[in-house]
Amino acid sequence: MAAMQEGIPRSVEEYIAAQPEAVRPKLEQMRAAIRNAVPEAVEGIGYHMPGYKLMGRPMLYFAGFKEHCSLFAASGSFLASLKDELKGYDLRKGTVHFPLTKPVPVELISRIAKLRADGITESVKKAGPSLAKGGRKALRK
Repeated sequence: MAAMQEGIPRSVEEYIAAQPEAVRPKLEQMRAAIRNAVPEAVEGIGYHMPGYKLMGRPMLYFAGFKEHCSLFAASGSFLASLKDELKGYDLRKGTVHFPLTKPVPVELISRIAKLRADGITESVKKAGPSLAKGGRKALRK
């Protein structure tokens, strides 16, 4: 495996491998939950962290930190519909922090991924096919 240049990972595998050993399994679980929930999403690196795009639009990103893993949803619109399930987690502008001291809530992450996918699909249908190909900042493969 080639070393990361200037701290920027070139793949999800490289990102996870560079994380502390205690964080890696949690990130792998988050990754698997997203990939299983929305297998058609395109995985890559965006904003220096693992991310997924659907129909050219940012769907989800995740990252590991010293005391938690975060799921960045590229939209806060799903939060209200999962208000009860998200109780007890630290929430910030479309981001959910999952403490490293607790098991990864795989089912909740899957639901969030599906909600984001549904939201993207609906907005692309409303906007028309020209937006389905674009997206803002592309994820690298």
